Amino acid sequence: MPTRTDRPPSGLPYAIGVYLLWGLFPFYFRLVRHVPALEMVGWRILFTIPVCIAIVAWRGQFAPVRLALRDRRVPGALAASSLLIGSNWLVYVFAIQSGHVFATSLGYYINPLVNVLAGTLFLRERLTRPQWLAVALATVGVVILAWGAREMLWISLMLAFSFAGYGLVRKLAPVEALPGLTIESLILALPAAGIVLWYAASPAGSSLGVTPGTDFLLAISGLVTAIPLLLFAVAARRMEYSTLGFIQFLTPTILFLLGLTVFGEPLRPVQLACFGFIWSAIAVFSFDLLARRRGRGTGAGRRRKGHDAGPDRARPT
Repeated sequence: MPTRTDRPPSGLPYAIGVYLLWGLFPFYFRLVRHVPALEMVGWRILFTIPVCIAIVAWRGQFAPVRLALRDRRVPGALAASSLLIGSNWLVYVFAIQSGHVFATSLGYYINPLVNVLAGTLFLRERLTRPQWLAVALATVGVVILAWGAREMLWISLMLAFSFAGYGLVRKLAPVEALPGLTIESLILALPAAGIVLWYAASPAGSSLGVTPGTDFLLAISGLVTAIPLLLFAVAARRMEYSTLGFIQFLTPTILFLLGLTVFGEPLRPVQLACFGFIWSAIAVFSFDLLARRRGRGTGAGRRRKGHDAGPDRARPT
């Protein structure tokens, strides 16, 4: 008989941890707002490589990295995921440095609903009627934002779709979290080095080497980048994609509260209306998800009860 130890490890702790960390990212990127967004992304990539290699060496996972590189499917998939996550980083850093915290919050509110659609289109996950209603409400919110705040809409949509695509590719790619992130960093190393050298040769010069504080903040960008992505990759491989998207609501909620309270960004009426539709969509989506989980739990309990009752009836008295 299967026991509790036979169950696969849960990805829930990893998902909660990564979304809490990502919600607090604005504090870090506000500290390096004097570094151009493109250069910041270049340094993030370059400083992520030694972090990944050190963890690979510590865990003895060079063999999985080599196996992944020999698999014809993996390099192409990770090249696509590298472009997606690199684009996501660039837009996010630009948005935070430009004071568009609400735009990032909205993007990551939309992202779970994009995940649901991606699961339907590519993973054959079926949407219920309430989930379709949630998608429709979110679409209305996006249309409202497009009508009255087009200057921030591209930020939200780019963040939502690029990260949904990244998560989908990483879920489908036959490679574990750490080897995959290491290969992604190596794929992006050449363009990142080109970006850093271009800034070094420009009249403004490189941001590295100007002050010890900036040097330290740039140096830890590898840890800031690698640790959450490793947590996310583990969670994505251990959880249903739609459930992972539900937990992601932690990040945009933290971002929204930070924009409203800490960073003092003004909340325009059109933004508030958009958020209202997105929050309504989240409420519908969450209610449906919880109801279905409760129904599965009740059904499983009834089956277990019936299974346990059988031998008791057959047991001699």
